[in-house]
Amino acid sequence: MAPRIDHADIQGDILRAYGDSYARTSYIFLSVGDAAAGRAWLSERVGQVTTAVDLPAAKRPEATLNIAFTSAGLAALGLPAATIATFSDEYNEGMAGRAAELGDVGASAPDQWDSKLGTGKAHVLVTINARSETALDDALAALKNGLDAAGLSIAHEEHAQLLPGKREHFGFADGFAQPALEGASEHKVRGGGVPEEDGWRPLALGEFILGYEDEESRTDPQRRLPSAPADPLGSHGTYMIWRKLHQDVALFRRTLREASELYEGGDEELLAAKVVGRWRSGAPLVTNPADTPAQFDARADGANDFRYRPGDTDGHRCPLGAHIRRSNPRDALGFDGKLTFRHRIIRRGMPYGPELDPASDEDDGTPRGLVFVCFNASISRQFESIQRQWLEDGNVFGLGEDTDFLLGAKTGKMTIPGATPFFLAPQGPFVTTRGGEYLFVPGITALAAIADGVGG
Repeated sequence: MAPRIDHADIQGDILRAYGDSYARTSYIFLSVGDAAAGRAWLSERVGQVTTAVDLPAAKRPEATLNIAFTSAGLAALGLPAATIATFSDEYNEGMAGRAAELGDVGASAPDQWDSKLGTGKAHVLVTINARSETALDDALAALKNGLDAAGLSIAHEEHAQLLPGKREHFGFADGFAQPALEGASEHKVRGGGVPEEDGWRPLALGEFILGYEDEESRTDPQRRLPSAPADPLGSHGTYMIWRKLHQDVALFRRTLREASELYEGGDEELLAAKVVGRWRSGAPLVTNPADTPAQFDARADGANDFRYRPGDTDGHRCPLGAHIRRSNPRDALGFDGKLTFRHRIIRRGMPYGPELDPASDEDDGTPRGLVFVCFNASISRQFESIQRQWLEDGNVFGLGEDTDFLLGAKTGKMTIPGATPFFLAPQGPFVTTRGGEYLFVPGITALAAIADGVGG
Protein backbone atom coordinates (compact mmCIF):
# COMPACT_ATOMS: atom_id res chain seq x y z
CA MET A 1 0.00 0.00 0.00
CA ALA A 2 1.17 3.52 -0.79
CA PRO A 3 2.13 5.48 2.34
CA ARG A 4 -0.16 8.14 3.73
CA ILE A 5 1.87 11.30 3.29
CA ASP A 6 1.51 14.27 5.60
CA HIS A 7 2.18 16.93 2.96
CA ALA A 8 1.51 19.74 5.43
CA ASP A 9 4.48 18.63 7.56
CA ILE A 10 6.95 18.37 4.64
CA GLN A 11 8.65 21.44 3.23
CA GLY A 12 8.00 22.36 -0.38
CA ASP A 13 10.16 21.75 -3.49
CA ILE A 14 11.13 18.25 -2.31
CA LEU A 15 8.31 15.98 -3.41
CA ARG A 16 6.96 18.51 -5.92
CA ALA A 17 9.14 20.96 -7.81
CA TYR A 18 7.81 24.49 -7.74
CA GLY A 19 8.02 24.53 -11.53
CA ASP A 20 9.21 26.83 -14.26
CA SER A 21 6.77 29.58 -13.29
CA TYR A 22 9.11 30.31 -10.38
CA ALA A 23 11.88 31.58 -12.61
CA ARG A 24 14.00 33.23 -9.91
CA THR A 25 15.67 31.65 -6.90
CA SER A 26 17.77 33.22 -4.17
CA TYR A 27 19.79 31.27 -1.63
CA ILE A 28 20.60 33.26 1.52
CA PHE A 29 22.99 31.73 4.07
CA LEU A 30 22.73 33.30 7.51
CA SER A 31 25.10 33.22 10.48
CA VAL A 32 23.57 32.98 13.97
CA GLY A 33 25.13 35.34 16.50
CA ASP A 34 22.87 34.64 19.48
CA ALA A 35 21.06 31.32 19.97
CA ALA A 36 17.98 32.63 21.77
CA ALA A 37 17.49 35.55 19.38
CA GLY A 38 18.00 33.24 16.41
CA ARG A 39 15.35 30.82 17.69
CA ALA A 40 12.93 33.72 18.25
CA TRP A 41 13.48 34.87 14.67
CA LEU A 42 12.91 31.32 13.45
CA SER A 43 9.73 30.96 15.50
CA GLU A 44 8.22 33.96 13.73
CA ARG A 45 8.82 32.34 10.35
CA VAL A 46 7.67 28.76 10.89
CA GLY A 47 4.16 29.65 9.72
CA GLN A 48 5.54 31.31 6.57
CA VAL A 49 7.39 28.23 5.33
CA THR A 50 6.00 26.75 2.11
CA THR A 51 4.89 23.13 2.47
CA ALA A 52 4.31 20.24 0.08
CA VAL A 53 0.54 20.78 0.07
CA ASP A 54 -0.53 21.02 -3.57
CA LEU A 55 -2.44 24.24 -4.12
CA PRO A 56 -4.54 25.27 -7.12
CA ALA A 57 -2.59 27.48 -9.51
CA ALA A 58 -4.59 30.54 -8.52
CA LYS A 59 -3.65 30.11 -4.85
CA ARG A 60 0.05 29.46 -5.25
CA PRO A 61 2.18 32.21 -3.66
CA GLU A 62 4.13 34.77 -5.63
CA ALA A 63 7.19 33.74 -3.63
CA THR A 64 8.02 30.67 -1.54
CA LEU A 65 10.12 30.34 1.62
CA ASN A 66 12.04 27.30 2.80
CA ILE A 67 14.58 26.83 5.58
CA ALA A 68 17.43 24.38 6.13
CA PHE A 69 20.33 24.09 8.61
CA THR A 70 23.95 23.04 8.60
CA SER A 71 25.20 21.01 11.54
CA ALA A 72 27.07 24.09 12.76
CA GLY A 73 23.79 25.98 12.47
CA LEU A 74 21.95 23.59 14.78
CA ALA A 75 24.75 24.01 17.31
CA ALA A 76 24.61 27.80 16.94
CA LEU A 77 20.88 27.68 17.68
CA GLY A 78 21.56 25.84 20.90
CA LEU A 79 20.70 22.23 20.13
CA PRO A 80 22.53 19.85 22.49
CA ALA A 81 25.59 18.08 21.14
CA ALA A 82 24.00 14.73 21.99
CA THR A 83 21.06 15.52 19.72
CA ILE A 84 23.26 16.70 16.88
CA ALA A 85 25.24 13.46 17.17
CA THR A 86 22.10 11.54 16.11
CA PHE A 87 22.35 13.09 12.63
CA SER A 88 24.45 11.32 10.01
CA ASP A 89 28.23 11.44 10.27
CA GLU A 90 28.51 12.95 6.77
CA TYR A 91 26.14 15.76 7.66
CA ASN A 92 28.03 16.57 10.85
CA GLU A 93 31.38 16.46 9.08
CA GLY A 94 30.12 18.88 6.41
CA MET A 95 30.81 19.04 2.70
CA ALA A 96 34.19 20.72 3.10
CA GLY A 97 35.26 17.94 5.43
CA ARG A 98 34.30 15.40 2.78
CA ALA A 99 36.12 17.19 -0.06
CA ALA A 100 38.56 14.38 -0.84
CA GLU A 101 35.69 11.88 -1.01
CA LEU A 102 33.81 14.12 -3.44
CA GLY A 103 36.69 14.96 -5.77
CA ASP A 104 36.74 18.57 -4.58
CA VAL A 105 40.47 18.96 -5.05
CA GLY A 106 42.73 21.38 -6.89
CA ALA A 107 40.68 24.29 -8.23
CA SER A 108 37.61 22.79 -6.49
CA ALA A 109 39.22 22.47 -3.07
CA PRO A 110 37.50 24.20 -0.13
CA ASP A 111 40.33 26.73 0.22
CA GLN A 112 39.29 27.99 -3.23
CA TRP A 113 35.60 28.32 -2.36
CA ASP A 114 33.65 31.53 -1.99
CA SER A 115 34.16 33.21 1.36
CA LYS A 116 32.43 31.62 4.39
CA LEU A 117 31.10 28.57 2.51
CA GLY A 118 32.42 25.39 4.05
CA THR A 119 33.93 27.27 7.00
CA GLY A 120 31.25 26.65 9.64
CA LYS A 121 30.03 30.26 9.33
CA ALA A 122 26.99 29.39 7.20
CA HIS A 123 24.28 28.25 9.64
CA VAL A 124 20.82 28.70 8.13
CA LEU A 125 19.88 28.53 4.46
CA VAL A 126 16.77 30.44 3.42
CA THR A 127 15.64 29.62 -0.11
CA ILE A 128 13.23 31.94 -1.89
CA ASN A 129 11.64 31.03 -5.21
CA ALA A 130 9.73 33.79 -6.95
CA ARG A 131 7.50 34.22 -9.98
CA SER A 132 8.81 37.70 -10.81
CA GLU A 133 11.64 40.08 -10.03
CA THR A 134 9.24 42.26 -8.03
CA ALA A 135 8.08 39.31 -5.93
CA LEU A 136 11.69 38.30 -5.29
CA ASP A 137 12.69 41.82 -4.27
CA ASP A 138 9.76 42.03 -1.87
CA ALA A 139 10.56 38.65 -0.32
CA LEU A 140 14.24 39.48 0.06
CA ALA A 141 13.43 42.82 1.67
CA ALA A 142 11.08 41.11 4.12
CA LEU A 143 13.74 38.52 4.96
CA LYS A 144 16.53 41.04 5.50
CA ASN A 145 14.41 43.37 7.61
CA GLY A 146 15.25 42.75 11.23
CA LEU A 147 18.22 40.41 10.75
CA ASP A 148 20.53 42.66 12.78
CA ALA A 149 18.06 42.85 15.66
CA ALA A 150 17.91 39.04 15.73
CA GLY A 151 21.68 38.73 15.84
CA LEU A 152 21.75 37.30 12.33
CA SER A 153 24.07 38.26 9.49
CA ILE A 154 24.35 37.20 5.86
CA ALA A 155 27.25 34.81 5.32
CA HIS A 156 26.64 34.26 1.60
CA GLU A 157 23.91 34.97 -0.91
CA GLU A 158 23.49 33.51 -4.36
CA HIS A 159 20.91 34.68 -6.89
CA ALA A 160 19.91 32.43 -9.77
CA GLN A 161 17.29 32.35 -12.48
CA LEU A 162 16.11 30.31 -15.45
CA LEU A 163 17.99 30.90 -18.67
CA PRO A 164 16.21 31.42 -22.01
CA GLY A 165 14.90 28.13 -23.32
CA LYS A 166 15.11 26.66 -19.80
CA ARG A 167 18.60 25.33 -20.45
CA GLU A 168 21.78 25.24 -18.40
CA HIS A 169 24.90 27.14 -19.49
CA PHE A 170 26.33 24.35 -21.67
CA GLY A 171 23.12 24.58 -23.68
CA PHE A 172 21.30 21.42 -22.58
CA ALA A 173 17.75 21.12 -21.31
CA ASP A 174 17.99 19.72 -17.79
CA GLY A 175 16.02 18.23 -14.93
CA PHE A 176 14.77 15.03 -16.55
CA ALA A 177 14.48 11.52 -15.12
CA GLN A 178 13.53 12.43 -11.57
CA PRO A 179 12.80 9.41 -9.35
CA ALA A 180 9.24 8.12 -9.11
CA LEU A 181 8.14 7.97 -5.47
CA GLU A 182 5.46 5.72 -4.08
CA GLY A 183 2.38 7.74 -3.24
CA ALA A 184 3.93 11.00 -4.45
CA SER A 185 5.07 10.92 -8.08
CA GLU A 186 4.09 7.55 -9.49
CA HIS A 187 3.26 9.17 -12.85
CA LYS A 188 7.03 9.25 -13.43
CA VAL A 189 7.42 5.51 -12.91
CA ARG A 190 8.30 4.70 -16.56
CA GLY A 191 11.96 5.60 -16.59
CA GLY A 192 11.96 7.11 -13.11
CA GLY A 193 11.22 4.05 -11.03
CA VAL A 194 13.00 0.77 -10.38
CA PRO A 195 13.50 -1.26 -13.58
CA GLU A 196 12.06 -4.76 -13.27
CA GLU A 197 11.61 -7.63 -15.66
CA ASP A 198 8.00 -6.78 -16.46
CA GLY A 199 8.10 -2.97 -16.15
CA TRP A 200 8.90 -0.32 -13.58
CA ARG A 201 7.86 0.29 -9.98
CA PRO A 202 8.13 3.43 -7.83
CA LEU A 203 10.73 3.84 -5.11
CA ALA A 204 9.80 3.75 -1.44
CA LEU A 205 9.20 7.22 -0.03
CA GLY A 206 11.69 6.65 2.80
CA GLU A 207 14.53 6.80 0.28
CA PHE A 208 13.99 10.57 0.38
CA ILE A 209 11.77 11.52 3.33
CA LEU A 210 12.73 10.39 6.83
CA GLY A 211 10.10 8.73 8.98
CA TYR A 212 8.80 6.52 6.17
CA GLU A 213 9.75 3.01 5.06
CA ASP A 214 12.63 2.83 2.60
CA GLU A 215 13.58 0.00 0.25
CA GLU A 216 15.33 -1.93 3.02
CA SER A 217 12.30 -1.66 5.30
CA ARG A 218 10.26 -3.54 2.67
CA THR A 219 12.32 -6.70 3.15
CA ASP A 220 12.93 -6.31 6.88
CA PRO A 221 10.70 -8.73 8.87
CA GLN A 222 10.48 -6.09 11.62
CA ARG A 223 9.73 -3.27 9.10
CA ARG A 224 12.25 -1.02 10.82
CA LEU A 225 12.50 2.54 9.54
CA PRO A 226 15.81 3.95 8.26
CA SER A 227 18.15 5.82 10.57
CA ALA A 228 16.98 9.35 11.37
CA PRO A 229 17.79 12.10 13.88
CA ALA A 230 16.24 11.92 17.34
CA ASP A 231 12.52 12.68 17.62
CA PRO A 232 10.90 15.06 16.98
CA LEU A 233 13.52 16.26 14.51
CA GLY A 234 13.74 13.35 12.09
CA SER A 235 10.13 12.93 11.03
CA HIS A 236 9.28 14.38 7.60
CA GLY A 237 12.77 15.81 7.14
CA THR A 238 15.48 15.14 4.57
CA TYR A 239 19.11 15.96 3.85
CA MET A 240 19.88 18.64 1.28
CA ILE A 241 23.02 18.99 -0.83
CA TRP A 242 23.89 22.53 -1.96
CA ARG A 243 26.76 23.06 -4.39
CA LYS A 244 27.84 26.11 -6.38
CA LEU A 245 29.33 24.77 -9.62
CA HIS A 246 31.17 27.16 -11.94
CA GLN A 247 30.91 26.20 -15.62
CA ASP A 248 33.72 27.04 -18.05
CA VAL A 249 31.44 27.44 -21.05
CA ALA A 250 34.17 28.78 -23.32
CA LEU A 251 36.42 25.77 -22.71
CA PHE A 252 33.52 23.38 -23.31
CA ARG A 253 32.66 25.06 -26.61
CA ARG A 254 36.29 25.10 -27.81
CA THR A 255 36.76 21.46 -26.88
CA LEU A 256 33.69 20.38 -28.83
CA ARG A 257 34.52 22.55 -31.83
CA GLU A 258 38.10 21.35 -32.12
CA ALA A 259 37.34 17.67 -31.47
CA SER A 260 34.38 17.58 -33.86
CA GLU A 261 36.65 18.46 -36.78
CA LEU A 262 37.86 14.86 -36.59
CA TYR A 263 34.54 13.26 -35.63
CA GLU A 264 31.78 12.03 -37.94
CA GLY A 265 32.27 14.65 -40.60
CA GLY A 266 32.38 17.53 -38.15
CA ASP A 267 29.09 16.79 -36.40
CA GLU A 268 29.55 18.92 -33.28
CA GLU A 269 26.00 18.43 -32.04
CA LEU A 270 26.30 14.64 -32.18
CA LEU A 271 29.60 14.82 -30.30
CA ALA A 272 28.01 17.03 -27.63
CA ALA A 273 25.16 14.52 -27.31
CA LYS A 274 27.65 11.67 -26.91
CA VAL A 275 29.36 13.49 -24.03
CA VAL A 276 26.09 14.09 -22.19
CA GLY A 277 23.98 11.13 -23.34
CA ARG A 278 21.16 13.42 -24.51
CA TRP A 279 20.72 15.87 -27.33
CA ARG A 280 20.54 19.50 -26.26
CA SER A 281 16.74 19.21 -26.46
CA GLY A 282 16.90 16.55 -23.74
CA ALA A 283 16.02 13.67 -26.04
CA PRO A 284 17.99 10.57 -24.93
CA LEU A 285 20.47 9.00 -27.33
CA VAL A 286 19.26 5.51 -26.49
CA THR A 287 15.92 6.18 -28.21
CA ASN A 288 17.19 8.84 -30.65
CA PRO A 289 20.67 7.71 -31.73
CA ALA A 290 20.87 9.46 -35.10
CA ASP A 291 19.32 12.88 -34.56
CA THR A 292 17.27 14.90 -32.12
CA PRO A 293 13.52 14.75 -32.77
CA ALA A 294 11.83 17.87 -34.13
CA GLN A 295 9.79 18.05 -30.93
CA PHE A 296 10.73 16.57 -27.57
CA ASP A 297 8.62 16.94 -24.45
CA ALA A 298 10.29 15.47 -21.38
CA ARG A 299 6.91 15.42 -19.64
CA ALA A 300 5.29 13.33 -22.34
CA ASP A 301 4.33 9.78 -21.42
CA GLY A 302 7.29 7.50 -22.05
CA ALA A 303 9.75 10.30 -22.92
CA ASN A 304 12.34 8.86 -20.53
CA ASP A 305 11.21 5.25 -20.61
CA PHE A 306 14.43 3.60 -21.72
CA ARG A 307 17.00 1.08 -20.53
CA TYR A 308 20.55 0.30 -21.57
CA ARG A 309 20.10 -3.47 -21.68
CA PRO A 310 19.95 -5.40 -23.89
CA GLY A 311 19.90 -2.89 -26.77
CA ASP A 312 22.88 -0.70 -25.80
CA THR A 313 25.06 -2.83 -23.55
CA ASP A 314 28.20 -1.82 -25.47
CA GLY A 315 27.41 1.90 -25.48
CA HIS A 316 27.24 2.39 -29.24
CA ARG A 317 24.14 4.54 -28.83
CA CYS A 318 24.87 6.17 -25.47
CA PRO A 319 28.58 5.82 -24.58
CA LEU A 320 29.46 4.03 -21.35
CA GLY A 321 31.10 7.24 -20.16
CA ALA A 322 28.24 9.61 -21.08
CA HIS A 323 27.21 11.86 -18.21
CA ILE A 324 23.63 10.61 -17.82
CA ARG A 325 24.78 6.99 -17.98
CA ARG A 326 27.31 7.56 -15.21
CA SER A 327 25.04 9.64 -12.98
CA ASN A 328 22.06 7.25 -13.34
CA PRO A 329 23.12 3.89 -14.83
CA ARG A 330 19.57 2.47 -14.65
CA ASP A 331 20.10 -1.20 -15.61
CA ALA A 332 23.51 -0.66 -17.28
CA LEU A 333 25.42 -2.39 -14.47
CA GLY A 334 23.37 -5.56 -14.81
CA PHE A 335 21.39 -7.46 -12.19
CA ASP A 336 18.18 -5.74 -13.40
CA GLY A 337 19.13 -2.41 -11.89
CA LYS A 338 19.60 -3.80 -8.37
CA LEU A 339 23.02 -2.12 -8.11
CA THR A 340 21.70 1.34 -8.90
CA PHE A 341 18.16 2.02 -7.69
CA ARG A 342 19.16 2.82 -4.08
CA HIS A 343 21.45 5.61 -5.23
CA ARG A 344 18.80 7.94 -6.65
CA ILE A 345 18.46 11.61 -5.69
CA ILE A 346 15.79 14.26 -6.19
CA ARG A 347 17.48 17.05 -8.14
CA ARG A 348 16.61 20.71 -7.99
CA GLY A 349 18.73 23.80 -8.57
CA MET A 350 19.04 26.75 -10.90
CA PRO A 351 21.63 28.39 -13.20
CA TYR A 352 23.40 31.50 -11.93
CA GLY A 353 25.06 34.24 -13.95
CA PRO A 354 24.28 35.53 -17.46
CA GLU A 355 24.71 33.50 -20.62
CA LEU A 356 27.99 33.68 -22.49
CA ASP A 357 27.52 35.24 -25.93
CA PRO A 358 26.35 32.28 -28.08
CA ALA A 359 28.87 33.22 -30.77
CA SER A 360 31.84 33.29 -28.40
CA ASP A 361 34.23 30.57 -27.27
CA GLU A 362 36.39 32.95 -25.23
CA ASP A 363 35.74 33.42 -21.52
CA ASP A 364 34.48 36.89 -20.60
CA GLY A 365 35.41 36.60 -16.91
CA THR A 366 31.79 36.68 -15.72
CA PRO A 367 30.86 34.09 -13.07
CA ARG A 368 28.26 31.60 -14.33
CA GLY A 369 27.27 28.07 -13.56
CA LEU A 370 24.73 25.98 -11.72
CA VAL A 371 23.51 25.98 -8.14
CA PHE A 372 23.08 22.23 -7.75
CA VAL A 373 20.57 21.13 -5.13
CA CYS A 374 19.42 17.63 -4.32
CA PHE A 375 17.51 15.82 -1.58
CA ASN A 376 18.13 12.33 -0.17
CA ALA A 377 17.65 10.39 3.04
CA SER A 378 21.26 9.16 3.10
CA ILE A 379 24.09 11.48 2.05
CA SER A 380 26.62 8.66 1.92
CA ARG A 381 24.55 6.06 0.08
CA GLN A 382 22.93 8.43 -2.38
CA PHE A 383 24.71 11.69 -3.27
CA GLU A 384 28.21 10.67 -2.20
CA SER A 385 28.02 7.26 -3.84
CA ILE A 386 27.06 8.84 -7.15
CA GLN A 387 29.84 11.40 -6.87
CA ARG A 388 32.54 9.04 -5.65
CA GLN A 389 31.79 5.71 -7.35
CA TRP A 390 30.22 6.79 -10.64
CA LEU A 391 31.38 10.30 -11.54
CA GLU A 392 34.90 10.29 -10.12
CA ASP A 393 35.76 6.62 -10.73
CA GLY A 394 35.20 4.78 -14.00
CA ASN A 395 36.05 1.31 -12.74
CA VAL A 396 32.47 0.07 -12.31
CA PHE A 397 31.79 0.97 -15.97
CA GLY A 398 34.95 -0.72 -17.23
CA LEU A 399 36.52 2.70 -17.84
CA GLY A 400 39.45 2.44 -15.45
CA GLU A 401 40.43 5.77 -13.93
CA ASP A 402 38.48 7.90 -16.39
CA THR A 403 36.28 10.40 -14.57
CA ASP A 404 33.04 11.81 -15.90
CA PHE A 405 34.20 13.91 -18.85
CA LEU A 406 31.63 16.62 -18.14
CA LEU A 407 31.85 16.98 -14.34
CA GLY A 408 34.99 15.14 -13.30
CA ALA A 409 37.51 17.10 -11.25
CA LYS A 410 40.49 15.19 -12.62
CA THR A 411 41.45 15.33 -16.27
CA GLY A 412 40.65 12.16 -18.16
CA LYS A 413 39.84 10.98 -21.64
CA MET A 414 36.45 9.85 -22.92
CA THR A 415 35.97 6.94 -25.30
CA ILE A 416 33.10 7.05 -27.80
CA PRO A 417 32.45 3.56 -29.22
CA GLY A 418 32.03 3.07 -32.94
CA ALA A 419 33.41 1.08 -35.86
CA THR A 420 36.54 3.04 -35.03
CA PRO A 421 36.50 4.28 -31.41
CA PHE A 422 36.87 8.02 -31.01
CA PHE A 423 38.84 9.42 -28.10
CA LEU A 424 38.28 12.82 -26.53
CA ALA A 425 41.61 13.93 -25.09
CA PRO A 426 41.91 14.81 -21.39
CA GLN A 427 40.40 18.22 -20.76
CA GLY A 428 38.99 20.35 -18.06
CA PRO A 429 37.83 20.72 -15.64
CA PHE A 430 34.77 22.16 -17.36
CA VAL A 431 33.12 22.43 -13.93
CA THR A 432 34.70 23.53 -10.65
CA THR A 433 33.14 23.66 -7.20
CA ARG A 434 32.98 27.17 -5.75
CA GLY A 435 31.30 26.24 -2.48
CA GLY A 436 28.91 23.87 -0.84
CA GLU A 437 27.15 22.74 2.30
CA TYR A 438 25.34 19.70 3.66
CA LEU A 439 22.02 20.78 5.17
CA PHE A 440 19.07 19.30 6.99
CA VAL A 441 15.56 20.29 5.90
CA PRO A 442 13.26 19.58 8.86
CA GLY A 443 9.56 18.95 8.69
CA ILE A 444 7.33 21.77 9.91
CA THR A 445 6.82 20.18 13.34
CA ALA A 446 10.56 19.69 13.70
CA LEU A 447 11.19 23.25 12.53
CA ALA A 448 8.94 24.51 15.33
CA ALA A 449 10.76 22.26 17.79
CA ILE A 450 14.12 23.77 16.80
CA ALA A 451 12.63 27.25 17.24
CA ASP A 452 11.36 26.24 20.69
CA GLY A 453 14.74 24.87 21.71
CA VAL A 454 13.48 21.29 21.93
CA GLY A 455 16.58 19.17 21.57
CA GLY A 456 15.14 15.74 20.93
